Order: sequence, then structure tokens, then C-alpha cells
Amino acid sequence: MKTFISSLLLLFSFNTFAAPKSELWSYWNVSNEKNATTISHQYWQQTLDKYLITRGEFTLFDYAHVTDADERTLNSYLRQMSRIDPREYKKSEQYAYWVNLYNALTVKLILMDYPIESITKLGGLFSFGPWDEEIITVAGKALTLNDIEHRILRPIWNDPRTHYAVNCASLGCPNLQPKAFTARNSDKLLDKAATEFINSDKGVLIKEENVQLSSIYDWFAIDFGSQQQLFEHLKKYRPELKPFKGDIRYDYNWKLNQQ
Repeated sequence: MKTFISSLLLLFSFNTFAAPKSELWSYWNVSNEKNATTISHQYWQQTLDKYLITRGEFTLFDYAHVTDADERTLNSYLRQMSRIDPREYKKSEQYAYWVNLYNALTVKLILMDYPIESITKLGGLFSFGPWDEEIITVAGKALTLNDIEHRILRPIWNDPRTHYAVNCASLGCPNLQPKAFTARNSDKLLDKAATEFINSDKGVLIKEENVQLSSIYDWFAIDFGSQQQLFEHLKKYRPELKPFKGDIRYDYNWKLNQQ
């Protein structure tokens, strides 16, 4: 009976997992382009510097060895970000703010329940991960990870490269970048992240009779356009790719991106 229930829950989770739509939360679509102030992401950078490790095509996070002091540093960063009203800053500052906040919150969620096998194990009984849980308050609004990605980042910036920037703590996800995003480096970091992912097996795996793509390109097909437009996007970062007319398969590894 226990095995049946576990199997039923797993089936429920995977069958009901669907990428949320990009739906603008207009409250956040405000900026002050005259504000030259920058937002400091120093504490987040310190965390990345100490705990990111590269292994082949994967950038892993060393959750097991995060010290209490360094977890307090991460908590301090999140408190600082929660006290900021990003609407008072330029859009370029906002983009970096939201990406870093998303990634830092994800690491915090893993640390709170570590050790775990996958981020999908977090959340309620019938939840597939923690993405719909309200986990931080910014400018008086309680936010979920899905709010940040699908109601703020995607609809405001309309940049498919955002999918390479936000990290879901899984091996199948585009790597967590070793540099915190800033207004100055965001565009270069996005291109770097796209290049790394599209040239990795977890992004685009060429086989004899078919191509295996990350499920990201299936879940968020609306952001990448038609199949022709998608392959034009992929070819931009992997020029040797040729037009493909065979079967396309999709895959994603939800195992934790741990060292």
C-alpha cells in the first residue's frame, strides 16, 4: 500500500508539473532610470566564491560544507535584498537583483532541508518542489520563486536567456554562474551561460538519428518560438549545429547539483 501511494504521488507530481505561463505582475513593472545607485551583491558573491565547484560540464554547490557563519552571511544578503524596493532602481539593476535573489533563495531552501536528493522533494504533500511557496517579502509583497521568474523576469524583460540565468539546484539546470549578476555584466553573463548550456550534453545532445534537448526548450517553447526559431537560437551559441529534421527528445535531470 505504501509503495502504491508513493508511486501515485510521484505520478501526480510529474503529470501535474507544467511550466507556469509568463504573466506580468504590473506592480513590479516600474523603474527609476535616473537613479544611478547600484545594488551590492557582495555577500552573494562571497557565497559563490566559497562553495561553487566545477566538475566537467557541471557547476556544483558544496551544500554539505556550508558553515554556520557562511549561512548567516547568506541570510544577511537575503535580509538586505528584502529591504530594497527594486522599483526605485533602473531596469538593468532590477534584472540583476531579481536573478541573484532567485538563486540565493534557492540555495537557502536547499540548505534548510539538506541533505535531500532533489529540490522536487521540497514543498507540500502534493507539491512538485517549493516554487509556489511564499518565501520572501519585498516592497510589501510576499513572493514565491515562480512569482520572480514567471511574473517578473520573463514578462518584463522578454529575454529567453533568463532561462540560463535562474538556477533550480538541479543537474539538468543551466549552471549557477560563478559571478553575481550586476547591471554591467548581465548581458555578458547571459551569453556565457547560454553558450555553456547549449554546448553541454544536458542542453543539446546530438545523436545519430535524433537530438536530445533539455526539457527547458519544451516547457518554455513559447519563449523560444517555432522549431526553426529555436534552432536559430541554438546555432547562435553553437554555430556548428545543422538544420535538423529528425526526432527531438527532451530530458531533464532533477538530481541535486551537489558536490
